[in-house]
Amino acid sequence: MEPGAGLLLFLAGVAGSAVNAVAGGGTFFTFPALLAAGVPPVAANASNAVALWPGYILSTLGFRDEVVALRERLRGSSLIALMGGVLGAWLLLRTGNATFLRLVPVLLLFATVLFALGPGITSRVGTAGPLLAGVVELAIATYGGFFNAGLGILLLAGLALTGVHNIHQQNGLKNLLSAIINSAAVFAFVLAGVVRWPETLAVLAGALVGGYGGAMLARRIPAPWLRRVVVVMGLLLSVYYAGKAYL
Repeated sequence: MEPGAGLLLFLAGVAGSAVNAVAGGGTFFTFPALLAAGVPPVAANASNAVALWPGYILSTLGFRDEVVALRERLRGSSLIALMGGVLGAWLLLRTGNATFLRLVPVLLLFATVLFALGPGITSRVGTAGPLLAGVVELAIATYGGFFNAGLGILLLAGLALTGVHNIHQQNGLKNLLSAIINSAAVFAFVLAGVVRWPETLAVLAGALVGGYGGAMLARRIPAPWLRRVVVVMGLLLSVYYAGKAYL
């Protein structure tokens, strides 16, 4: 790995972690940086999941009480999250780099729209029955194992659909399920040997810095402005990768 690429990945990790702490959307920084550093698309997605994985674990600890309050549904939702994470990772590993590169602009655009409309989506979702709720949870978990961007918004909407309406409980369970989904995917990616460790560790180092110092700086910027920056970046990246994949 070239020093310039390492610096790019470190800074992307700082920016992504800082933005995640305030507005979400850190994947829009880290995943394109891995591609720009020359990591193949499937390996870039897997490496991105590994680099961001510790953040999900740490964020879960801050909502221990809210998660415990939902103990009656933890076993079922956790099992579905585990199954979906494994299934999504399996689908990614069976997707070639050329095919995944063609999916990248679609996935980025989908995630960008979710990110932009997230608050409105979660506030308008009703409550589904148990069967539909299970199907929705499995679909969201599978998406998360396949491609991480926008997972938090999908989980919040899914939890609202399944009857969790307290915002703190939503965030707590969202963080826990994100951790489970990503843990399953990361385990599969590591076993498959598709993780590019030098690049992953560079992003991870930046994320650790950004989770503390970068977040303090980012909090000086109003969250709505950060959300707008992420949305604009997501749209630009969608157009850019569509050009690379289809032109």
